[in-house]
Amino acid sequence: MVGRLYEWWPEERWREERERYWLLLRPWVQARVERSSRQEPHPVYDFLFEYYSYRPSHLLRWSPGWGIALHGARVEDVGWREFDVIPGGVVLSVQAFPTRRLDYVRWAVRYLEAVENREPAWNCLGLHEWAMVYHEPCIRHSYVPLRLSREAIHDFVRQQSLRCTHYDAYRFFTPAARPLNRWELTRQTTIEFDQPACVHVTMDLYRFAYKIAPFCPGSLLAATFDLARQARELDMRASPYDLRAYGLSPICIETPEGRAAFIETQRRLYERAQPLRRQLREIYQRLLNERLSTSHEAE
Repeated sequence: MVGRLYEWWPEERWREERERYWLLLRPWVQARVERSSRQEPHPVYDFLFEYYSYRPSHLLRWSPGWGIALHGARVEDVGWREFDVIPGGVVLSVQAFPTRRLDYVRWAVRYLEAVENREPAWNCLGLHEWAMVYHEPCIRHSYVPLRLSREAIHDFVRQQSLRCTHYDAYRFFTPAARPLNRWELTRQTTIEFDQPACVHVTMDLYRFAYKIAPFCPGSLLAATFDLARQARELDMRASPYDLRAYGLSPICIETPEGRAAFIETQRRLYERAQPLRRQLREIYQRLLNERLSTSHEAE
């Protein structure tokens, strides 16, 4: 947007925004770095840095998004080389978004709209973590005790109707558990099956935010990370693992009270996720429109 109109933020505003971003995210990044230095795994929070392949150092890079000029700022103040130096500050131009990634943006708009408009389903009960343990001698978090016996876990899974709709959870089911799912999911059917109450779909909003960094505003990136963290906590509290040593009490979905508690928390996460999903879709659509507009003008 160099040479075009853009919104100016005074130095006080962008520094406050950046500090608010750091206050939320720095503790989680520092904890991850310290655990890594000790080679100490965490069964809940490592997921946010391993399954979601966004570097901790990148997570601490703040951005206001594109088209906002930061008065008195230098490129070092944001840490993104995509920013341009202009008289009085820096700005991120929409032209800096790579043309080769526009196909992904088009797909993401379709995906986010489809999930947003789909009816939420409340009957999965987070059973994917149980399905990842079912008849599996080498479980993922082998250093964490299970809160039920293997026999009790296997019996409970067999009694359930597995209704996982998220491929990236389903693909980690054990071979014995996969045929028990109502649907055989594939990567190609993601848009067809993903639904907004799914805990993993909620966590994935974080991926949609960082996938377009630094073009996603930092406030939205931070909000999706925080939501992903809370969704991950629900995910693992409802699992067959005993996480009390990590400060997380179990949600015993094998009981009526536990199932009710899971769905109540799932609903709260859904209610937080929907407006964030809408914001992401709108940002993706605007990014696509403006980037295509600048491409046409350049021809």
